[in-house]
Amino acid sequence: MLDLEVVPERSLGCQNYEFILGMHFSQAVAIIQSQVGTIKNVQVLYSDQNLLNVDLIINISASGLRLIFDSVTQRLKAIEIFNMKLVRLRYCGICFNSPEILPSIEQIENSFGSTHPAVYDASKNSFALNFRGLTFYFHVDNKTQANLGNHGLSSLHFGQGNSPVVSRMTLYCGNSFAECKAPPLPISCYNKQLYVESATVIRNSSSTKGLRLNLFTEGSVRNLESCKQCFTRDILFGDNVQDIASSLGAPSRVFFKSEDKMKIHSPSAHKRVQRKSDFFYNYFTLGIDILFDARTQKVKKFILHTNFPGHYNFNIYHRCEFKLELHPDKNDQLNSNPVIVTAYSKWDSISSKLLEPSDNPVVLHRSSSTNCSNIFGSTFCYGYEDIIFEIMNNGFIASITFYSTSSQSVFSPWAGIQRNDKFNDFDIKLK
Repeated sequence: MLDLEVVPERSLGCQNYEFILGMHFSQAVAIIQSQVGTIKNVQVLYSDQNLLNVDLIINISASGLRLIFDSVTQRLKAIEIFNMKLVRLRYCGICFNSPEILPSIEQIENSFGSTHPAVYDASKNSFALNFRGLTFYFHVDNKTQANLGNHGLSSLHFGQGNSPVVSRMTLYCGNSFAECKAPPLPISCYNKQLYVESATVIRNSSSTKGLRLNLFTEGSVRNLESCKQCFTRDILFGDNVQDIASSLGAPSRVFFKSEDKMKIHSPSAHKRVQRKSDFFYNYFTLGIDILFDARTQKVKKFILHTNFPGHYNFNIYHRCEFKLELHPDKNDQLNSNPVIVTAYSKWDSISSKLLEPSDNPVVLHRSSSTNCSNIFGSTFCYGYEDIIFEIMNNGFIASITFYSTSSQSVFSPWAGIQRNDKFNDFDIKLK
């Protein structure tokens, strides 16, 4: 049984780990993976067709615990304990819920102090006791329901042994669970990493020049507390390894391409012999991959990831909040309406403005080297100018690839969506 400390409007955790409101989905997953054998029976719940309007949930059924993430920001919005019998809870070091201590109304008031009268919900036969950042829900039986009337719980006196006990509890930021939102990423969760606030694609009439990144990270210490530091960096095609490292720091991982199965799409691919391996700089917290040419050591490709659940690479990257502006009418860019593409755009809304109806996609199917099947299925890649859109079966963009059109760069534009470690430590369920 987990023994956890409750901190209203902040966190639920213990000495070894802490689930902090506002933390990114991948950080919560990392905690769970580090507690193998302690945190058990974990499932990820999401809506396959309605990814942006239904919360992303990590359900820890063995501990009666549910972590609720905002589907857009993918940050922890609320924590729900739906089975109080499966977990031991403390507040300010004092236990208020355990097999030996029932969380009755009197126990909650003794632990957390007085608050407003409880709010009764007749449709659910329950009432809620609200504190700032914390709500306790009690089930109402028929005898208690007859005594409620219109006076609320403040007028009730429960006999010894008859006091209702908490059936579930929610932890959040703000005054009510119904109106709570995921807070910004707490500085305690920065972990000295770099994060992207927004990314703008720098383009001319028909080609990409690079990316303008609005970044933030942990700044200098002021009054014994760290602060958020923001800055902007431009990364361009033709930048060398030193340029990128100076702008973005060391990558999360360096990936060397061992083979290129997509080179068949390049003209005269059989005549080309690659003696050295191109390599990626993977920036997981930015949601960006940068491909360098093996010969020149210069950037020739950018890949931006959206990190939607249901994709093979889900949970490897943070979502890159990019904005891409395209002008299909090259002859009259001033008067034509641009096509705006973001990480939340659906392919149906932009494809008719960019592509001919006869354009056919390249089908991309990922699988691991251990012959494990890809439960998420194939994705579809569409080319437009110097851009490749990778589209999921539900129409959402999985990634966007920008490749250099320089005559000095000789390679397949379709190559380079490299295999990564797949998200296989959880059961994935669709709502």
